[in-house]
Amino acid sequence: MRSFRLLSTLALLAGTGLLGCGEQPKPSGKGQSIKVASKDDKDHSHSDGPHGGTILEFGKYHGEFCVDHGKKQITVYILDGGVKKSVPISVEKLLLSIKTPQFQADLLASPQDGDPKGSASRFIATDERFGKEQEFEGTVSGVIDGKPYLGDFKEEPHADHDHGKK
Repeated sequence: MRSFRLLSTLALLAGTGLLGCGEQPKPSGKGQSIKVASKDDKDHSHSDGPHGGTILEFGKYHGEFCVDHGKKQITVYILDGGVKKSVPISVEKLLLSIKTPQFQADLLASPQDGDPKGSASRFIATDERFGKEQEFEGTVSGVIDGKPYLGDFKEEPHADHDHGKK
């Protein structure tokens, strides 16, 4: 019931435009760009993240969604507004909601070197379903410093990641 209330609150905040990116970062020139709707409903681009993942807006932060199908693992990095530097947050876990097949998984804090004690800029979930070769779509959510945060993502096919299609 608690998760349902949290997700309902996050969905309400996202629908009213209170969550989202307030600035347009400069493309790094690395990788392809993806379109993300900002809080004022104008499209702006974010380059692929520093780890080659899909960027999502996460309140005042950004997130980077990365898949390792071989390890059956998802990693989400918390990044600054410029989508360049890791930002540690004082949270033990975030919630990952996948659309198809529909399921949820906890992203557990996995601090990187340099993250202060009690905080993390990297969150990891492992599940058999992450081993399936597909482009994932879903939401990352959590409460940081008493504020709910929500970020949607949608992986796009890459030229070097065509799942055997020719």
